[in-house]
Amino acid sequence: MKALLSIEWLKIKRYRTFWVLAGLFLLLLPLWNIEVANGFIKLGGKNGVNFLSTAYSFPQVWGNLGWWASIFIVFMSVLVIILTTNEYMYRTNRQNIIDGWNRMQFYHAKVLLVILLSLAVTIYLFILGIIFGGINSGSLSSMFSQFEQVGYFFLLSLDYLGFALFIAIWIRRSGLAIGLFLLYSMMIENILKSVINYYADKPYGNLLFLQSSDELLPFPLMQMARKMMLHDGSISMNVYALVTVGWCLVYYFAGRAMLLKRDW
Repeated sequence: MKALLSIEWLKIKRYRTFWVLAGLFLLLLPLWNIEVANGFIKLGGKNGVNFLSTAYSFPQVWGNLGWWASIFIVFMSVLVIILTTNEYMYRTNRQNIIDGWNRMQFYHAKVLLVILLSLAVTIYLFILGIIFGGINSGSLSSMFSQFEQVGYFFLLSLDYLGFALFIAIWIRRSGLAIGLFLLYSMMIENILKSVINYYADKPYGNLLFLQSSDELLPFPLMQMARKMMLHDGSISMNVYALVTVGWCLVYYFAGRAMLLKRDW
């Protein structure tokens, strides 16, 4: 495992696109939340109420940062697609085989990269949560209350990056893969979710590929948002977490089968 990750690191450490996309995530996430904490988003316009003013105190900070990070995770998802499709574009996947790898080693190197990136952004979220929560909280006694939401963000990251890896293995062309990923994540899945939830007795549309992990980190002030949007809360967080893990396994085995079946 260490050898696979070492080789992946050699491929990306001087790759400018890697640093640009990773930097966008690392930079924009805290800057955006600083603006939100300072009242950039207000209910009622410029002179309205900063209804997110308490969302950066413990323990609300974990879910709040997690929700915003779930938007910016698209940068890391696109990065995974580019890093994977580049292997096919520049034929470095074949060079790996010539150097002694087999297909599964190549695939597992990408899977390990997805896991490592998910872990890295989760640790970054934890650090930001400590900083924002420490600044805005009068007491640290509730620091680790609702801390499971940090774990939820790890599952969400794994879901999004795993889905991105699957799309990249399937399409193999960066432009098409990125376009399909963005189209599905921003439009198609929302339409499917709405249609399924409209006709079903329960919100089964919330169990779709990416939506299941999105449900783990709803908009800040969850109860108010659910009342406003008439969300049905009949599916528990444990179910959403298990479904998200299930989808990650589907991505892994589907990508594995596709890689072994198709021409190299």
